[in-house]
Amino acid sequence: MYFVARAVALLGDGMLPVAVALAVREAGHGAAGVGLVLAAFMVPFVALILFGGVLADRVGARRLMVGADLVRVGTQTVTAVALFSGHAPLWLLAGTSALAGAAAAMFQPGLAGMVPLLAADVQRANGALRVADAGAQLLGPALSAVLVVATGAGTVYALNAATFAVSAVCLLALRLPAHPVAGAASVAALRRDLREGWTEFRSRSWMWSVILIWFGYGVVLFGPLIPIGSALITDRLGDEAYGWAMSAMGAGTILGGLAAMRLKPVRPLAAGALVLVGFVLVPLTTALAAPLPVLLAGHAVGGLSWAFWSVMWATSVQTHVPRDVLNRVSAYEIAGSVLGIPLGQVLAAPLAGLLGADRLLLLGCAVGVTGCALLLVIAPTRRLRRVELPAPA
Repeated sequence: MYFVARAVALLGDGMLPVAVALAVREAGHGAAGVGLVLAAFMVPFVALILFGGVLADRVGARRLMVGADLVRVGTQTVTAVALFSGHAPLWLLAGTSALAGAAAAMFQPGLAGMVPLLAADVQRANGALRVADAGAQLLGPALSAVLVVATGAGTVYALNAATFAVSAVCLLALRLPAHPVAGAASVAALRRDLREGWTEFRSRSWMWSVILIWFGYGVVLFGPLIPIGSALITDRLGDEAYGWAMSAMGAGTILGGLAAMRLKPVRPLAAGALVLVGFVLVPLTTALAAPLPVLLAGHAVGGLSWAFWSVMWATSVQTHVPRDVLNRVSAYEIAGSVLGIPLGQVLAAPLAGLLGADRLLLLGCAVGVTGCALLLVIAPTRRLRRVELPAPA
């Protein structure tokens, strides 16, 4: 049931990047509008995710995740109606995106805590979920591009609303152990929970070292990639080419997830960093205006690299952090990981105007390679060893 909940919701989310990029641009808001809508999601997500982690530890992750799913059913439905009506001002697109981001902040921290409750082999479970994510990336962008061209972006948002409804039903159907009763949620208690989560987070140098690197990635690599990359690809090769590029990344992610289910390196973060170097082929082939086959190959390798690293990272967090604080610590690492992305999204268009779009993506490539080198140089990340958890009751 959990796999179905994630797979269906991920398919809907996999359709959204193409829909956002094409819908906002076709509405006349340009690359700057795409960056603003994406940033409108990320800012409340980053601002509220720590509280999402605290609440997930206090009231139970599932309850919070179901509520977040229902909120996003509403935001995506409103956006779909606006797009169907032909009147989708930028403030509306940004506003619903911000509400969806706030709901995602309540949903996301619970993901880390759910997997150890459900799976005997945490890494294989993460690999299976990454394959589901990959399938969504494979099918979602191409399906989204076809639907946008044939019926408009409103259809994609309507389907996304339906996927969140399915996710909520499946999560409600899970049979989980009762969540321990927490004390009253006073301001003092929330502060104490936040401090405990921060103490656990900062005590793990391997974790905050990665997060510092990820902040730089967010500003220079991840943030500009969708608004600038989508503009370069669609202007040169058309809307459908961008959908195919995202699908190629999804195909690579499937292979990366399958590999992560089979391979269990003794030092997961070191192995993940070596493989992650391949992700820079995504901005590199885009910046160099590579022919479509080369572009698709670069995105496929990038997807494989990203999936393998993601499974190594998620498994390391879930197996090295105690379960009673896992949601809070996960909230800190997620917040740090994405903190630079909205800044990069907002700055993408001005920096592209100043440096040139292709040079901005090439700068992201250089930062990507440098970050992987740092992951291997920093001793706590390089030396972190794999841990096996006992099977859940």
